[in-house]
Amino acid sequence: MKQPLGVILAGGQATRMGGGDKGLLPLGQGTILSHVIARLEPQVAGLALNANGDPARFHHLHLPVIPDSIDGFAGPLSGVLAGLDWAAAQGAVHIVTAAADTPFFPCDLVPQLLQAAEEENTPIALARTLDGRHPTFGLWPTALRDDLRTALNNGLRKVVLWTDKHGAATAHFPDDAAFFNVNTPQDLTQAETML
Repeated sequence: MKQPLGVILAGGQATRMGGGDKGLLPLGQGTILSHVIARLEPQVAGLALNANGDPARFHHLHLPVIPDSIDGFAGPLSGVLAGLDWAAAQGAVHIVTAAADTPFFPCDLVPQLLQAAEEENTPIALARTLDGRHPTFGLWPTALRDDLRTALNNGLRKVVLWTDKHGAATAHFPDDAAFFNVNTPQDLTQAETML
């Protein structure tokens, strides 16, 4: 399978953090987002950031910034769709998504997702730990983007309702802490400790 493109999902509203871009909050020597980029970039053929609002605030990252194409904060699936449209325009067959607020995800995320999809012969694969599925960490085919667009336009918002319809494979990861995400100021303090 051809190496997928990567899309970092940063389109959320970060309400529990008081709004703004969680990914730009400082963590260690960089930001949460710089840790996410450092983990995903070596695993993919190219990288983009899904974010809404003024893209200039991410200019220093030197990444394409792609906004949601569905209005009104339709959730992570809207970011997946934006990523699929961006990737399809470049002739890519798949994207892998990662959340912008999850700085410790596995360094073998992409190969594990690809292997799970191949073994289960499905177009989609999602990450899973003992804690459950992590649906913002997935492998998505550009071929299903119009199906996803229709579902979103019809009001679907829950990732797993759409992925289950297409029989998503599961990539199992042993470490729940790898998918620790920063939602609150307390989480940020914990992430500093984990670093």
